[in-house]
Amino acid sequence: MAHPIHDPRNQRIAALLADLRKRRGLLQEDVAERLHRPQSFVSKYESGMRRVDLVELLDILGALETDPHEFIDQVLAGPIRSLPR
Repeated sequence: MAHPIHDPRNQRIAALLADLRKRRGLLQEDVAERLHRPQSFVSKYESGMRRVDLVELLDILGALETDPHEFIDQVLAGPIRSLPR
């Protein structure tokens, strides 16, 4: 079984968060400051080196001023293999 960090869903979340930050015109440093975290935290989850848990995801989406429901809809709309049973 592949490590969970390589799951396509985690990779899609990372890509969507990076794209969303860029569309908002924010630097990684800007988001990190809003989260009271180091810039490396943002870099690691955007590059897929680190996955985020639900609480972190909600905080990140808050920092990006994004509705969590809309974000999840985007995650689910992407090319993702079926969910494990």
